[in-house]
Amino acid sequence: MAKIRAGVIGTTAGALAATVLAVYCIRSAPGADALVAAPRAVVRVDQVGYAPGEAKQAYLMTAEPASDATFQVRDTEGNEVLSGKVGASTGGWNNAYKAVRTLDLSRLTEPGEYQVAVSGPVTAESPKFRIAPAGELFGKLIQDNVRFFQAQRDGADVVPTALHRKPSHLADREATVYDTPAYDADEKVLTAPLKPVGGPIDVSGGWNDAGDFLKFTHTASYSTAGLLFAQRTTPVGGKEMVTEGRHGLDWLDKMWDDESRTLYVQVGLGKGDTEDGSGKIRSDHDDWRLPEADDALEVEPGDPNYLIKHRPVFRAAPPGEPISPNLAGRVAATFALAAQLDAADNPERAHEELEKAAHVYALADTSPGDQLVTAFPHGFYPEESWQDDMEFGATELALAGKALDDSRTADWTQQAGHWAKQYLTSDTLGTLGLGDVSALAHADLAPLLDTDAPSTEVTHGQLVGDLKRQLDDGSSRAARDPFRAGAVYTDFDSVPHTFGLAATAQLYHRVTGDAHYDAFATQQRNWTLGANAWGSSFVISAGTTFPRCPEHQAANLAGDLDGEGDILRGGVVNGPNAADKLKDLNSFPTMRKCPTGQANSFAAFDGHGGGFMDHVGAWQTVESADDFTATALLSFTLSAAPQGDETDPS
Repeated sequence: MAKIRAGVIGTTAGALAATVLAVYCIRSAPGADALVAAPRAVVRVDQVGYAPGEAKQAYLMTAEPASDATFQVRDTEGNEVLSGKVGASTGGWNNAYKAVRTLDLSRLTEPGEYQVAVSGPVTAESPKFRIAPAGELFGKLIQDNVRFFQAQRDGADVVPTALHRKPSHLADREATVYDTPAYDADEKVLTAPLKPVGGPIDVSGGWNDAGDFLKFTHTASYSTAGLLFAQRTTPVGGKEMVTEGRHGLDWLDKMWDDESRTLYVQVGLGKGDTEDGSGKIRSDHDDWRLPEADDALEVEPGDPNYLIKHRPVFRAAPPGEPISPNLAGRVAATFALAAQLDAADNPERAHEELEKAAHVYALADTSPGDQLVTAFPHGFYPEESWQDDMEFGATELALAGKALDDSRTADWTQQAGHWAKQYLTSDTLGTLGLGDVSALAHADLAPLLDTDAPSTEVTHGQLVGDLKRQLDDGSSRAARDPFRAGAVYTDFDSVPHTFGLAATAQLYHRVTGDAHYDAFATQQRNWTLGANAWGSSFVISAGTTFPRCPEHQAANLAGDLDGEGDILRGGVVNGPNAADKLKDLNSFPTMRKCPTGQANSFAAFDGHGGGFMDHVGAWQTVESADDFTATALLSFTLSAAPQGDETDPS
């Protein structure tokens, strides 16, 4: 369901079966704390694999002393191709697993499929993994990420082969616009009826945000920008990635009314007038159903489910009024990225996209109040940083202007430098993810400053220095972690933040030519794909062990829970979170039971305050989301494209 950022709102989710209206409740799942017998030692490896020339590490997690253990790597015929002693301990993990030891596989460069076996005081075998060229290794992952977005489609233009999807929320074609909803201080319930202020407008299409059916400009613009940025980097994603990026852009085009200068930011209601869904106004999160069930509802105004079928639309600001700068910057960047891609082959469309980008950007409120506009309620996606969005918007406008020989290019470059300087001196410095796009902005602005850009308020060196700051922050955490992860195990979004660090390291290399952080980028990718304490890939369908029970209504109700047939392929989940957040799980009568045994097979591997659970109610760890997947797709794309092969954005 819609993600809740760290500690702001302690609930998520829900939906509606066509004939059964479930009462929203949260409870501990039976057997959720049950432990599956844990082995004395396990080998954790990137289950997708490694490129021939990169540093390669696997990890032995052991409950027994293992300094004298050895490892062997065998091919599919059982032939030993590499051997060695296990490395020094990188630290303990939990009370059961006293040590984590590295296995250096870097000398393994011949393409093929392999498995690691440890022998000596302890014995263990790894899952199988591959050595293959980067384009081959990551191409399928990128394609699967795109398939996730296909499964997320809303409206009439769904992809029926993805989770048996059917057209959904067709009432969005004639949606009513409402004034900003009023919530209580804790953002748990509506405190007043919604007030209509406009419409009908067509906001159909786009992508569902996560495991629920809300649609946000905030996340859609980030995700679309990620797809377009990746498309500009390399053609590895193929026609499907191009088509999906255009699908996201087409919906954003509906959410921006260029004639009235109005930006719409949300379709659907995330919170009703009671916490348990029993009130007069029920929300998207109050039931568990397939998306097409909403269209089947027979409701009149005043019915508690009226706003589930006839979904409200909310604005960032009244027509022509200043727009929250985080939204203005990133939406402008998205349209400008599209203009760059269309400049050569479809210049007429490119000019139209550039003008829309310029109009959104010009409406940015650069003296915002204490709370930026993201979603309603705001706690679904709290955000503090906005200067990075403005830098991103101005930078992409400048690049689009340069491609289209627009006279405003120099001015946009100057503004990009100004907002970059404002970001660098702010107190909201972060790393790449939904809440901070500075890495994308810096990586595109730096080459502009290297060429014919006029003098700006920042230098190329300062931008590179901030990319380095982000990587040094992650590297510092990784150096203290037994699995060399830059993630914070007890925070939300550990996996997408890790993919963000990997992507930033790759961008740093492209901007500077410096390979200093390449090994760090590989370690971060390895962690997300199985080289972690839990031995799970956090990308659905990647590797041999991955989430089978994502907190996702369509995957749960229409997908294959027993095999790998019709699953939420390519979806990226939140990953490990604070273990104490997993005490209460979402439950609805209409949920299909998953896993069937209910025991938490990963609990024995919880440690460092972090926990992971593959359970349909565990939104804290296995909710898959658009922005998560977009960040991973960008990282995989940067990995798949050889240095220097990408399109030069300047």
